Amino acid sequence: MSTEKAEKAEKAEKPAKEKVAKTEVASEEATETVEATEAAPKAEKPAKAATAPSKKRAAAKPKVAKGVKTEGSREGTRKTRQGIVVSNKMMKTVTVKIERRVQHALYGKIVLRTEKFKAHDETNMCDVGDVVELMETRPLSREKRFRVTRILEKVK
Repeated sequence: MSTEKAEKAEKAEKPAKEKVAKTEVASEEATETVEATEAAPKAEKPAKAATAPSKKRAAAKPKVAKGVKTEGSREGTRKTRQGIVVSNKMMKTVTVKIERRVQHALYGKIVLRTEKFKAHDETNMCDVGDVVELMETRPLSREKRFRVTRILEKVK
Protein backbone atom coordinates (compact mmCIF):
# COMPACT_ATOMS: atom_id res chain seq x y z
CA MET A 1 0.00 0.00 0.00
CA SER A 2 2.71 2.48 0.93
CA THR A 3 4.60 1.67 -2.27
CA GLU A 4 1.52 2.46 -4.37
CA LYS A 5 1.19 5.83 -2.63
CA ALA A 6 4.87 6.54 -3.19
CA GLU A 7 4.55 5.71 -6.92
CA LYS A 8 1.52 8.00 -7.26
CA ALA A 9 3.38 10.82 -5.52
CA GLU A 10 6.38 10.41 -7.86
CA LYS A 11 4.11 10.48 -10.92
CA ALA A 12 2.46 13.68 -9.63
CA GLU A 13 5.84 15.37 -9.03
CA LYS A 14 7.29 14.38 -12.41
CA PRO A 15 4.92 16.53 -14.59
CA ALA A 16 5.38 19.47 -12.21
CA LYS A 17 9.18 19.25 -12.62
CA GLU A 18 8.79 19.05 -16.42
CA LYS A 19 6.59 22.18 -16.44
CA VAL A 20 9.17 24.12 -14.43
CA ALA A 21 11.93 23.03 -16.80
CA LYS A 22 9.86 24.03 -19.84
CA THR A 23 9.14 27.48 -18.43
CA GLU A 24 12.85 28.04 -17.70
CA VAL A 25 13.74 27.08 -21.29
CA ALA A 26 10.98 29.32 -22.64
CA SER A 27 12.15 32.28 -20.57
CA GLU A 28 15.74 31.80 -21.79
CA GLU A 29 14.53 31.74 -25.41
CA ALA A 30 12.49 34.88 -24.83
CA THR A 31 15.48 36.76 -23.45
CA GLU A 32 17.56 35.64 -26.42
CA THR A 33 14.95 36.94 -28.90
CA VAL A 34 14.69 40.24 -27.02
CA GLU A 35 18.48 40.66 -27.16
CA ALA A 36 18.46 39.83 -30.89
CA THR A 37 15.80 42.44 -31.64
CA GLU A 38 17.62 45.09 -29.64
CA ALA A 39 20.82 44.39 -31.55
CA ALA A 40 19.13 44.73 -34.97
CA PRO A 41 19.20 48.27 -36.38
CA LYS A 42 15.84 50.01 -36.42
CA ALA A 43 14.48 50.95 -39.81
CA GLU A 44 13.61 54.60 -40.10
CA LYS A 45 10.07 55.48 -41.04
CA PRO A 46 9.63 57.54 -44.20
CA ALA A 47 8.71 61.17 -43.59
CA LYS A 48 5.00 61.90 -43.89
CA ALA A 49 3.80 64.14 -46.67
CA ALA A 50 2.70 67.65 -45.71
CA THR A 51 -0.65 67.23 -47.50
CA ALA A 52 -3.78 66.34 -45.57
CA PRO A 53 -4.71 62.66 -45.76
CA SER A 54 -7.49 61.97 -48.24
CA LYS A 55 -10.58 60.42 -46.71
CA LYS A 56 -12.17 57.57 -48.55
CA ARG A 57 -15.86 58.18 -48.79
CA ALA A 58 -18.53 55.65 -49.58
CA ALA A 59 -20.87 56.31 -52.45
CA ALA A 60 -23.14 59.19 -51.51
CA LYS A 61 -26.65 58.05 -50.60
CA PRO A 62 -29.50 59.96 -52.17
CA LYS A 63 -31.32 62.13 -49.66
CA VAL A 64 -34.72 60.76 -48.72
CA ALA A 65 -37.53 63.27 -48.88
CA LYS A 66 -39.84 63.32 -45.90
CA GLY A 67 -43.27 62.07 -46.77
CA VAL A 68 -45.17 58.88 -47.47
CA LYS A 69 -43.31 55.72 -46.57
CA THR A 70 -44.32 52.10 -46.76
CA GLU A 71 -44.63 49.82 -43.74
CA GLY A 72 -41.27 49.00 -42.19
CA SER A 73 -39.43 51.54 -44.32
CA ARG A 74 -36.76 53.86 -42.96
CA GLU A 75 -36.63 57.62 -43.22
CA GLY A 76 -33.07 58.47 -42.33
CA THR A 77 -32.73 56.13 -39.38
CA ARG A 78 -36.31 56.31 -38.09
CA LYS A 79 -38.54 53.39 -38.89
CA THR A 80 -42.14 53.98 -39.90
CA ARG A 81 -44.95 51.45 -39.50
CA GLN A 82 -48.67 51.26 -40.15
CA GLY A 83 -51.16 49.90 -37.66
CA ILE A 84 -54.68 50.03 -36.26
CA VAL A 85 -55.55 52.03 -33.14
CA VAL A 86 -56.79 49.66 -30.42
CA SER A 87 -57.16 52.10 -27.53
CA ASN A 88 -57.25 55.88 -27.09
CA LYS A 89 -58.26 56.07 -23.42
CA MET A 90 -55.04 57.80 -22.36
CA MET A 91 -54.35 61.48 -22.82
CA LYS A 92 -52.17 62.14 -25.90
CA THR A 93 -51.38 58.41 -26.14
CA VAL A 94 -52.82 55.68 -28.32
CA THR A 95 -52.19 51.94 -28.40
CA VAL A 96 -51.59 50.70 -31.92
CA LYS A 97 -51.68 47.08 -33.10
CA ILE A 98 -49.28 46.18 -35.90
CA GLU A 99 -49.71 42.88 -37.70
CA ARG A 100 -47.04 41.34 -39.87
CA ARG A 101 -46.93 38.12 -41.82
CA VAL A 102 -43.99 35.81 -41.12
CA GLN A 103 -43.14 32.40 -42.48
CA HIS A 104 -42.84 29.80 -39.72
CA ALA A 105 -39.21 28.68 -39.41
CA LEU A 106 -39.93 24.94 -39.21
CA TYR A 107 -43.28 24.37 -40.89
CA GLY A 108 -43.18 27.09 -43.54
CA LYS A 109 -46.76 28.25 -42.92
CA ILE A 110 -47.46 31.99 -43.08
CA VAL A 111 -48.32 33.16 -39.56
CA LEU A 112 -49.65 36.52 -38.34
CA ARG A 113 -47.51 38.11 -35.64
CA THR A 114 -49.06 40.99 -33.69
CA GLU A 115 -47.26 43.66 -31.70
CA LYS A 116 -48.78 46.48 -29.67
CA PHE A 117 -47.05 49.81 -29.35
CA LYS A 118 -47.95 52.90 -27.36
CA ALA A 119 -47.61 55.99 -29.52
CA HIS A 120 -47.75 59.72 -28.86
CA ASP A 121 -50.80 61.46 -30.38
CA GLU A 122 -50.24 65.18 -29.83
CA THR A 123 -53.66 66.30 -31.11
CA ASN A 124 -55.78 63.48 -29.61
CA MET A 125 -57.42 63.03 -33.05
CA CYS A 126 -57.14 59.24 -33.27
CA ASP A 127 -60.16 57.04 -32.60
CA VAL A 128 -60.36 53.28 -32.10
CA GLY A 129 -60.18 51.56 -35.50
CA ASP A 130 -58.21 54.28 -37.31
CA VAL A 131 -55.32 53.21 -39.52
CA VAL A 132 -52.32 55.34 -38.56
CA GLU A 133 -48.68 55.71 -39.49
CA LEU A 134 -46.16 55.59 -36.65
CA MET A 135 -42.60 56.86 -36.65
CA GLU A 136 -39.83 55.79 -34.31
CA THR A 137 -38.72 58.53 -31.93
CA ARG A 138 -36.76 59.09 -28.74
CA PRO A 139 -38.28 57.60 -25.58
CA LEU A 140 -41.15 59.85 -24.54
CA SER A 141 -42.13 57.82 -21.48
CA ARG A 142 -41.47 54.40 -20.01
CA GLU A 143 -43.31 52.63 -22.84
CA LYS A 144 -43.78 55.23 -25.61
CA ARG A 145 -41.16 54.98 -28.39
CA PHE A 146 -43.33 55.96 -31.39
CA ARG A 147 -45.39 58.97 -32.44
CA VAL A 148 -48.35 59.20 -34.77
CA THR A 149 -47.26 61.01 -37.94
CA ARG A 150 -50.62 60.90 -39.73
CA ILE A 151 -53.98 59.20 -39.88
CA LEU A 152 -54.18 57.13 -43.06
CA GLU A 153 -57.80 56.02 -42.77
CA LYS A 154 -60.41 57.42 -40.38
CA VAL A 155 -63.02 55.04 -38.93
CA LYS A 156 -66.64 55.82 -39.87
